[in-house]
Amino acid sequence: KSKEAEIKRINKELANIRSKFKGDKALDGYSKKKYVCKLLFIFLLGHDIDFGHMEAVNLLSSNKYTEKQIGYLFISVLVNSNSELIRLINNAIKNDLASRNPTFMCLALHCIANVGSREMGEAFAADIPRILVAGDSMDSVKQSAALCLLRLYKASPDLVPMGEWTARVVHLLNDQHMGVVTAAVSLITCLCKKNPDDFKTCVSLAVSRLSRIVSSASTDLQDYTYYFVPAPWLSVKLLRLLQCYPPPEDAAVKGRLVECLETVLNKAQEPPKSKKVQHSNAKNAILFETISLIIHYDSEPNLLVRACNQLGQFLQHRETNLRYLALESMCTLASSEFSHEAVKTHIDTVINALKTERDVSVRQRAADLLYAMCDRSNAKQIVSEMLRYLETADYAIREEIVLKVAILAEKYAVDYSWYVDTILNLIRIAGDYVSEEVWYRVLQIVTNRDDVQGYAAKTVFEALQAPACHENMVKVGGYILGEFGNLIAGDPRSSPPVQFSLLHSKFHLCSVATRALLLSTYIKFINLFPETKATIQGVLRAGSQLRNADVELQQRAVEYLTLSSVASTDVLATVLEEMPPFPERESSILAKLKRKKGPGAGSALDDGRRDASSNDINGGVEPTPSTVSTPSPSADLLGLRAAPPPAAPPAPAGAGNLLVDVFSDGPTAQPSLGPTPEQAFLSELEPPAPESPMALLADPAPAADPGPEDIGPPIPEADELLNKFVCKNNGVLFENQLLQIGVKSEFRQNLGRMYLFYGNKTSVQFQNFSPTVVHPGDLQTQLAVQTKRVAAQVDGGAQVQQVLNIECLRDFLTPPLLSVRFRYGGAPQSLTLKLPVTINKFFQPTEMAAQDFFQRWKQLSLPLQEAQKIFKANHPMDAEVTKAKLLGFGSALLDNVDPNPENFVGAGIIQTKALQVGCLLRLEPNAQAQMYRLTLRTSKEPVSRHLCELLAQQF
Repeated sequence: KSKEAEIKRINKELANIRSKFKGDKALDGYSKKKYVCKLLFIFLLGHDIDFGHMEAVNLLSSNKYTEKQIGYLFISVLVNSNSELIRLINNAIKNDLASRNPTFMCLALHCIANVGSREMGEAFAADIPRILVAGDSMDSVKQSAALCLLRLYKASPDLVPMGEWTARVVHLLNDQHMGVVTAAVSLITCLCKKNPDDFKTCVSLAVSRLSRIVSSASTDLQDYTYYFVPAPWLSVKLLRLLQCYPPPEDAAVKGRLVECLETVLNKAQEPPKSKKVQHSNAKNAILFETISLIIHYDSEPNLLVRACNQLGQFLQHRETNLRYLALESMCTLASSEFSHEAVKTHIDTVINALKTERDVSVRQRAADLLYAMCDRSNAKQIVSEMLRYLETADYAIREEIVLKVAILAEKYAVDYSWYVDTILNLIRIAGDYVSEEVWYRVLQIVTNRDDVQGYAAKTVFEALQAPACHENMVKVGGYILGEFGNLIAGDPRSSPPVQFSLLHSKFHLCSVATRALLLSTYIKFINLFPETKATIQGVLRAGSQLRNADVELQQRAVEYLTLSSVASTDVLATVLEEMPPFPERESSILAKLKRKKGPGAGSALDDGRRDASSNDINGGVEPTPSTVSTPSPSADLLGLRAAPPPAAPPAPAGAGNLLVDVFSDGPTAQPSLGPTPEQAFLSELEPPAPESPMALLADPAPAADPGPEDIGPPIPEADELLNKFVCKNNGVLFENQLLQIGVKSEFRQNLGRMYLFYGNKTSVQFQNFSPTVVHPGDLQTQLAVQTKRVAAQVDGGAQVQQVLNIECLRDFLTPPLLSVRFRYGGAPQSLTLKLPVTINKFFQPTEMAAQDFFQRWKQLSLPLQEAQKIFKANHPMDAEVTKAKLLGFGSALLDNVDPNPENFVGAGIIQTKALQVGCLLRLEPNAQAQMYRLTLRTSKEPVSRHLCELLAQQF
């Protein structure tokens, strides 16, 4: 029928219903229900309903389920949260909640959740928790109460009081009814994000429940098995709940959880029990959430490598969504020191995906993964592939790929010629997408490095000879030839007149800004090549320049012409001398890429790794404390799950020290020349001289540290957090719902530098923010720590950075303490952690021949010089992981020394200002007994015992 006929019929029905409601004859419950149901249907057809609300409210007082159901349904759909009837509705709901009739209680709870108004929340927020934890509540009522409370909490968190019920609601995870458990997990996951301490006991219960589900057969949970997968939704929710907390402290709980995760990974390798897509979807949902939890913990090398291998199998899966998710998860895995090498083994598959994938979003994830897995060993291959892909890349992602190529080329350059060639290729292939930040950066680097200037001038001269030359190439060419064109002027093919003619042939094709730059190049040519003076003055005298409509070009032409005519040669040389080196500062390319990627991009953009040799290649700068806004408070504020490496020190310009670190976070003084990178590192840690620009970055006087008595004791998990950093320098030191503290550090000889990143994870500003380093006991005489102040206010979703310069004066046993105090929402907050500075950080690896090792081993044979410990393995005994930990501990691993090839032998020297302590170690694993024997010998008894304790805890 036509629309008009429908409207006519509906109006007739509405008139009939209105007359029934207003008639003298009272309607029975069935008739009232029927007419209210018709009104609801008419409303759902898209027509306005302006009557019948009171009749619906009256249905709530009926004792018949169908009548009450229609009444609640009408109210849930049509009643506005500001309606005058809310008070009457609340009274009816209150009566139903008090009735103890489970069916009526569920209807009332559903209505509260559907309306979700603040007035309803104020009326029932205190009653619903009591219903939820009451011992006589039916399972269906508990389930509805949990979901209703979740809805109210999301709408108005301040209305839901935390009280005694919070401890009892956690125990719903042990409920026999799986529906109650599923609803309770959803509620607890939401509540614990704001009140983690109130619900921390849920971790052990969640692990226990997850273990029972994972180890069960599909027939054990028949009512909750979905295509042969037991309780997939509950499993996923439990895994997400566990991601709200750090790894369990209890060894038994942690072992059970690891066993669960291994079981999920094992099941992923089993052949599917059904060919239906629902089976694979449910199975893969649990698998990907398991991998997310493994990545979140970032503490189980074996699981991380297994997760990487599992994701690698999905890279060639026929299902596009699985390939996308695998690439996305591997981007995060690439930033872990444990799984980075495993991710690199899939480089060929990822490159193939970049070339052949039909879906642009998958290709973009492949490009992100290549960027994340790049290091010095594969940089040339990855940059080459990304440049090749750039020629046919989608326009939507070209600018992002250009930025990534520029960053990788700069960070991992092994020689200047490759870097310059890469950037010029970038401009040639995708000139329209090369932003100013990119070509500014290459000019800055070429200007600062003498040994690349000649090559850059030659290369850009050849690039300008192409018939079609992008304007960005002209800009780069104009600047470089104006500064360093004299370096190639000896070749007749690039003589000064040829250089000028080549540049001027592009002049009429360029924008005003580029023409202005070229005019500056011309006046530079007059200084560099006096023989071109007459030709250039003729160009400047041309009417098109002196009477140019653009005032900037006209002014330049007039001033440059006058300068070249009246100034003497000496004055001209002084005014137009070569540009001085630029001060090193944060790479604007990386900042632009972060802005382009948006919130939460830290893990994909920042590389938490640093090659052992990259410290000597990419000279860095010292960051200043700075605040970086992050749009989303829920994002990884610091990018420390894939954190930016700390800026390396400036090193001497020359072939051995190529590029500044693009990840440095702030301006600093121009790096000084020095004979070696080590000396540059050591000299930079010295307090700056008053006249040095670095003096502006240092505190005028170090603030007096509060004594240990002025701060609280370290948090209970402080020792465990410290142990995580014994064999690594980078990672998240502490994290709760308010604050994230990340650490990046590097040590050389007896000196070290540490960067602490404080991230505000909330949307509320921290006030009076004050992190302080405290030296307990005699530590002040053993370890010197110089700190820089940080901002007293930390905006919501922002981070501040603090730099610590550390000097080991003599051997020490206790680490310094980090006390952090601030005000959040008016309430004072404080916590004390152990700073991850242990004696092994000052290890200098020492290579020794077998004969020298045994000779020295015998010399250190006094009982007090040896410490030995036999202990049970707490982690899977993997030779590669053990080797990585020993290297991270700081010693050199010596091959072919121990007669048993299964044993590990290491040597090193602990560097302190007062003395050097030689150290030899031997680790003997027994795979059958799952035991280790660790022996350390040093020239000082306390050092032997302390190192033995530190290292034993890592296995």
